[in-house]
Amino acid sequence: MTSSAEMGIGIDRVETLTIAAAQPPVTCDPTVNGAAIRDLMRRAHRRGARLVHFPEGALSGYAGQDKQHFAGWDIDWTPVRQELAGIRALAAQLGLWVILGGNHRLSDGHRPHNSLYVISERGDIVDRYDKRYLSRAEITDFYTPGFTPTTIDIGGYRFGLAVCIEINFPEVFLDYLHQGVDCVLFSTFSRDPIFDVIARGHAATMNQWISVSVPAQCSTAMPAGIIGPHGAWLTRCAADGSAGMAWVTLDHDAPPLHTALHAARPWRATARDGAIYQRRRVDDPRSRDRAVG
Repeated sequence: MTSSAEMGIGIDRVETLTIAAAQPPVTCDPTVNGAAIRDLMRRAHRRGARLVHFPEGALSGYAGQDKQHFAGWDIDWTPVRQELAGIRALAAQLGLWVILGGNHRLSDGHRPHNSLYVISERGDIVDRYDKRYLSRAEITDFYTPGFTPTTIDIGGYRFGLAVCIEINFPEVFLDYLHQGVDCVLFSTFSRDPIFDVIARGHAATMNQWISVSVPAQCSTAMPAGIIGPHGAWLTRCAADGSAGMAWVTLDHDAPPLHTALHAARPWRATARDGAIYQRRRVDDPRSRDRAVG
């Protein structure tokens, strides 16, 4: 059965919500990363964003970026904790939600998660998404997988979180659709231009906004930006390797999105339920026999 959540029913709506997709430079130095993140947080706040979304590994760096740096994980976690604390404090000061990519340290010698921290407008870490579908290199040498999807509700809009190669798994996005997600926050550290095509396809078939955040150095393949529920880019950063930020105001009543949100999405929910087809099923020998012309 199709739930009311999948159809976008049952969530208290507000008219609009402004979000920002960040394109910061990402290094393996948390102090450098933290400064860039805070700068973009201030820019997002000045533009009226309620939420700002950062790429995979934005705080700590990412193992695929410099495998030797992260080999064995004999690294100093102190600056990671310090920078995370500074980002949380600024989030509270600005009243800004922050979705922040970074390695999450585990205990007892376990490899870390590749995570997205959910930092509330009060500066609290209220949830965390741990990447579930890891690459062969990640699962073999670098990370511990997560197992739980993550959704958050902000201002009447529901968000789901996904990381990098999870773009290749439609079930991630379909599951979020069934949970009533309006916008998937997709963080990546990839230079694969096919992600652009796949992300647009998911947005169009699921009728969801998709916010894409990438490091500045990966932007030549796919810059950060936000895709509408009709599958078209609404806004994008420069594709020249520079730092930047893209803003969009989510609006369920925007005329260009009417068909995607108010016709296609509810109709596809009805189609997935299947009852409308079962009611029209006929008992006809020419239907049962598929070897006749």
